[in-house]
Amino acid sequence: MKAASAERLAEWNSDERMRRYLTWAGQCSDRAASLYAINLQLSESLYVPLQTLEILLRNRIHHVLAAAHGPLWFEAGTRVLGIPRQHEQLRAAAGDLRRQGRAITPGGIISHLTFGFWTMMFNKEHEVLWQQTLHRISAHPAGRGLRRKQFSTPLVRIRHLRNRIAHHEPILHWPLQQHHADMMQLMEWIAPEAAKWCRTHDRFPPLLARWSHQLPRSTD
Repeated sequence: MKAASAERLAEWNSDERMRRYLTWAGQCSDRAASLYAINLQLSESLYVPLQTLEILLRNRIHHVLAAAHGPLWFEAGTRVLGIPRQHEQLRAAAGDLRRQGRAITPGGIISHLTFGFWTMMFNKEHEVLWQQTLHRISAHPAGRGLRRKQFSTPLVRIRHLRNRIAHHEPILHWPLQQHHADMMQLMEWIAPEAAKWCRTHDRFPPLLARWSHQLPRSTD
């Protein structure tokens, strides 16, 4: 059976969503449909490293800060957090738990906070926190002496990629190999065994190798 064309996909999605694929494909509808499918497959394959990193990062941050400031380190009274937006997100997380009839526990709060909350832990407002405590998230000898920016810079890019995937946006023109390498490097610094586990379940590298010759030029 012939694959769905871009015209048919536009009926299911929208002309706007397919426009970029048609541009990449030189207005060839069958080629655009193929690129659309490749985008879906690569987005799906990135779920494993993205989820592994996000869960690893938030749990490691919680472990380190709880050891230094107690399990409720995120409460305003601890003066750990330096960004107002994070306090707003904490209130929203507590509100969600209440509406669900669930107890407000550290574990519940941690699991309800966004990836954006955790990436903000490496913003410049937390430089002192990094120097005093947060640098301990690295459990690997090679991670000694790491700087806050070595986390913050790739994490911003990874968060943008995650959000594009979550909103079903095109990612084919992004430097996906570099973003994937950044995710694996961060995992290596935080927990080498987690990185090893991720690699055993990670389908992104072979898929990228399979489709790389068909992708548009990478930009960020």
